[in-house]
Parts: sequence; C-alpha cells; structure tokens
Amino acid sequence: MTNKNQEVEEIENEDVELSEVVNDLSFFMPGAADEVEEIMRPVSRRFKNKEGKIIPFRFKPVTTQRIDELEKLHTVPVYGGSRGKKTGERVDQSRFMAHMAVESTVFPNFKSAELRKAYGEQDPIEIAKKVLHIGGEYSEWIQVSTEINGFDDSFEDLEEAAKN
Repeated sequence: MTNKNQEVEEIENEDVELSEVVNDLSFFMPGAADEVEEIMRPVSRRFKNKEGKIIPFRFKPVTTQRIDELEKLHTVPVYGGSRGKKTGERVDQSRFMAHMAVESTVFPNFKSAELRKAYGEQDPIEIAKKVLHIGGEYSEWIQVSTEINGFDDSFEDLEEAAKN
C-alpha cells in the first residue's frame, strides 16, 4: 500500500468529529503544516563510496510557485497552417521535467560551479545527462523527482484535469 493510501486510510479511521474539522482553518495557517523533508534515494548503482555502498541522491520538493515559473520558462510556441502562424503554446515536457528534477536534487547539486567546470557545461540539465548517461539512471532520476513533487499521474493527465 502506498504512503498516500495509508494517509487516506488513517484519516478515514480517525475518530475526530468531522464537524470539528470542517470550519477550523487553523490547519491551513502559515506554519501549521509539517515541514517538507528531504528524501534519499539511489538513482545509480555506479556511484559508490569508499566502502562500496551506493551513494544516494538527496531530493526535496519544489514549491508550487517555482513549478509555475518552470512551466512558463519551458512553454514554447506552436506554429501551424500554411502561413506558419502561431496557433498556440505547449510545454516542452522533457525539458520541464528535467529542470524540475535539477531543482529538486539537493545532492549532487547539478548547478554547482565545481560540476560545471568538471563537465565543461553551464546548463545543469546537460550536466545531469552527462553524469547519468545511462538511460535508466536518467529516467530513475526524473521519476524520483516526479514522485517527490507529488505528480503521481502523468503531467498530461494533471493538465487535462485542471482544464476541466
């Protein structure tokens, strides 16, 4: 059972009167929510410490405001028709998800000057691609970032639900 399902089950099983909760906004006031904690998760089997143990990556969720900023940053125009007129916009999903993963990754810090210099690259996404150059590692890194940021469904599913 997933953590989300366990939380829902715990809420349903609590003996708290619903009427007590319904009108009590104190749960949602600044400082009332639990602090967001970092999680550690192995992404690759190739990176090991001196004892031969796999070095886990550390992740922390990105704020909703920052995710909105990243989405805007990776929104590109769509052109169509015989005249090549702009017909709309779309989010470059792969770039958006990779940027969210960079922002979520506490360690290793793909934005660090040390890694930029070592890989001869300024773009942290490209550094991540070079560090995690095996496809499965890169995919795992994106997946962990997606999970920690609460995206259990695909981005397209969430976008569709938001429209309706």
